[in-house]
Amino acid sequence: MMMPFSLSEPDAYQQWHDNKLSLYPVTVDDLFVNIEDPAHISETERSALLSIVGQYNMAFYRFKRGASQVNFNDKHLVHALGQQLGLSRLDNNLCADADKLTSIEVRDNKHQHTYIPYTNRRLSWHTDGYYNTPETQIRGVLLHCVRPAETGGENMLMDIELAYILLRDKNPDYIHALMQPDAMTIPANILNGEVIREAQSGPVFSLSGGRHLHMRYSARKRNIVWKDDQRVQEAAAFLQKLWTQDSPYIIRCQLKTGEGIICNNVLHNRTAFRDGSSEEGKRLLYRGRYYDRISET
Repeated sequence: MMMPFSLSEPDAYQQWHDNKLSLYPVTVDDLFVNIEDPAHISETERSALLSIVGQYNMAFYRFKRGASQVNFNDKHLVHALGQQLGLSRLDNNLCADADKLTSIEVRDNKHQHTYIPYTNRRLSWHTDGYYNTPETQIRGVLLHCVRPAETGGENMLMDIELAYILLRDKNPDYIHALMQPDAMTIPANILNGEVIREAQSGPVFSLSGGRHLHMRYSARKRNIVWKDDQRVQEAAAFLQKLWTQDSPYIIRCQLKTGEGIICNNVLHNRTAFRDGSSEEGKRLLYRGRYYDRISET
C-alpha cells in the first residue's frame, strides 16, 4: 500500500503530491451537489458527494425547493443527511443542543458569550475540536445554513492535506516536529474557578486508522502553547504566514439558506458579520461534529 504520509517513502509522497495538486484550481461551484430529498438522498447524489469528498476532503450541498417541500430549519433532515454519509457518532460538546447538533448564532448567555463562534466576530483558522481528548477527536463535520447574516459571515476552507503538502515541501522536518505528541497544548478551560476542561496536549498531524491524515490546529495566538522546539515554532510561524496570503488552495463560500458543508474536518475560518434587525436577518447555522470520517463508499 502506498504510504504518502510516511517521511521514509518520498516516491509515494511525490506521486500522491502531484495527483493532489492536479485537482486545483477549483471553485466552490465545482464542489456543490443539489439534493432533492435530504431524508432519502439518491444514489447519484450520494455518489457525487462521496466522490468530491474523496478528492477534496469536503463537499457542498444545496437542499432544493421542490415537491418534497424541504423545511430548511428541520434538524431531523440534517441528522438524516449525515447518517447517510456515514456520520453518526456526534460529539456532545459544551454548547451543543439536546440532540447534539449545535446552533451557531449570536448568544447573550454570559457563560457562552466569550466563545467566539457564538459572537459576530471574526473566527481565525482552525480545525474543529482541537481541544478535544485523543479519544474524542473530530473526524467529520457538517455545517448547515438555516439563515445567513445580513452581511458578512463568509467561510474560507482549506483541505488539511494541502497544508501538509505546503509544510512538507518547505521543510520535511516541520512534519516530523508537528507529529510530536506534545507539539501543541491547549490550556485548561476554567470558568469561575471551575475546570470545565483539562489542558490537552497532542500532535498537530497524526494518522487516523493508520492511513488518513488528521489535523488538530488553531491559529489563535492566545490560549495556545507551542512546544519549545525550534522546528515546531518555525512550522507554526509558517502556518500563520500562510493565512495572510491569497493561496490558490483556499475555497471561499458564502452559505445561503438550505446550503451546507460536509467535510473530514478541514481547516476553516469565518469573517465577521452583522445581523439584521428582523429574525430573518439573524445568522443561524447547525453544526454537527462527529467522531466518524465521511464514508468512502
